[in-house]
Amino acid sequence: MASDAKPRVKVPKSAKAGEVVVIKALISHKMESGQRKDSSGNVIPRSIINRFTCDLNGANVVDVAIDPAVSTNPYFEFTAKVDAAGEFKFTWYDDDGSVYEDVKPIEIA
Repeated sequence: MASDAKPRVKVPKSAKAGEVVVIKALISHKMESGQRKDSSGNVIPRSIINRFTCDLNGANVVDVAIDPAVSTNPYFEFTAKVDAAGEFKFTWYDDDGSVYEDVKPIEIA
């Protein structure tokens, strides 16, 4: 597990019913390829975010398969239609089995 991985998301605090909002999600993650060596000559284990999902109240909004060539700190920006108040759940999946999550509420104005 990458101990320095930190999810950051930006979701509006509120929206009108049926409004389309912009969501921004980033995870600070080194994305080790498994091909580099440390100062002792040992291979640094592969650790790459390979999937990102976002759900609103349990309904999938986006599901992205990420290829190994993605850069460090992958960033996503997308839109979502908000019909009801609830929670956005963001999940990042790492090759090493780690799962990183963040949850942000949204209200109906």
